[in-house]
Amino acid sequence: MTKQWCGSGDVREAADGDRSFPQERGAAMTAAKPPAKRPQAKSSKKPQVPAKKGKGVKGKGRKGKKLQLKFHIDCRQPVEDGIMNAADFETFLQQRIKVNGKTNNFSNQVTLERNKHKITLNADIPFSKRYLKYLTKKYLKKNNLRDWLRVVAPPTAKDMYELRYFQINNEEDDDDDGDD
Repeated sequence: MTKQWCGSGDVREAADGDRSFPQERGAAMTAAKPPAKRPQAKSSKKPQVPAKKGKGVKGKGRKGKKLQLKFHIDCRQPVEDGIMNAADFETFLQQRIKVNGKTNNFSNQVTLERNKHKITLNADIPFSKRYLKYLTKKYLKKNNLRDWLRVVAPPTAKDMYELRYFQINNEEDDDDDGDD
């Protein structure tokens, strides 16, 4: 009896005269080994990522221009009509604006100013104009003014919001039905 290797990688025992494997006719192999597997590249090795280059001048030690943001909220119409108090709105913003995840944390980074009907916010840190709109809407909702006022950014000013009345055009028909 001899061992023969078949094409599928199996080793089978066969009699010396047995030609049961057509791919190996007449050749009786003794203790044949399956073909050795090719060595694969090390898959455990992480793909190489190019090293991060230093930012040079833009790094943490940079002392260049300070970030100076200025946003305005114009409350002229509701304040003149007497339905809203600008001082109350200013205190609401002072209590609600978060700096570094904390309320009442203005320090020297954020300041609020009020001139009659205009509120100005100055920030030395990144501050979102959208966040200011969110807080304004929250104030209007709290004081039940959200149904009559909306917060609008004028197309000409990129750093300003205005409080405007909704344009409701109710055309009342004064038609009499002719009931006599």
